[in-house]
Amino acid sequence: MQANFLSAVLLPLALSIIMMGLGLSLQLEDFKRVVTFPKAVVLGLFCQMILLPVICYFIAIGFGLSPELAVGLMLLSASPGGPTANLYSHISKGDVALNVTLTALNSLISIFSITIIVNFAMKQFMQSDQYVPLQFSKVLEVVMIVLLPVSIGMIVRSKFSKLAAALDKPVKIASAIFLTLVIILTLLKEKSHIVDDFKVVGLATLTLNVASMAIGYFMPLFFQLGKKQAIAIGMEIGIHNGTLAIFIALTVIGNSTMSIPPVIYSLLMFFTAAIFGYLVNIGRKNA
Repeated sequence: MQANFLSAVLLPLALSIIMMGLGLSLQLEDFKRVVTFPKAVVLGLFCQMILLPVICYFIAIGFGLSPELAVGLMLLSASPGGPTANLYSHISKGDVALNVTLTALNSLISIFSITIIVNFAMKQFMQSDQYVPLQFSKVLEVVMIVLLPVSIGMIVRSKFSKLAAALDKPVKIASAIFLTLVIILTLLKEKSHIVDDFKVVGLATLTLNVASMAIGYFMPLFFQLGKKQAIAIGMEIGIHNGTLAIFIALTVIGNSTMSIPPVIYSLLMFFTAAIFGYLVNIGRKNA
């Protein structure tokens, strides 16, 4: 009953609210902003879509993760950022407009890139007879659960701006509550071996999290982008949509073990993102 409620009711509802909240913060101009600062957008997408899955692959191998946990970690690395990344970027004095643009583009592209990366991971880490490709109907399910609420949110903002402004805070609060419930129920579902899984995958997820934010921050600086853009990209790449990853693991793939890395990552990233935001602003405070 608990498992059915989590995968059939709570996860789709949580994702819908989170993605609608994202839509309430988006305008068509956000998708056009790639023309305004193409270098930052291209670099952010490269780090998120190409570099991070490659690094995650070697982290999974290096820590000797079991096949299912390795696929779960790869699934997480392929998941886009979300509204939480925008919030942390704002608090840390990052370029929030860049965050919004990257979140919008990542959410669209990841619908298809997740399928490619997860199928690659399943081929690499799992036995061939265990490999089950994501069927078109399941991919379509992810498209609908992501794009439809975002589209509704964008339409509400476009046609009813006052209503969108009024809904903004309640939807953010509801998103945080639902994410917490998803994590709690998933932990309860896996309680018989969650401690052992945390021992096995905890350090790997923390390494991926720290590596994500470090790459997202230092790569833009290396390519001579501003500090605000570096903070924004660091937050975008370091904070993932864990709810989407958990949804795909439990509902689309149907493997609860694969949901463990996203759950643990979602617990860790709120603390590491706060530390990251503090560290990148130390110089400004001392200046």
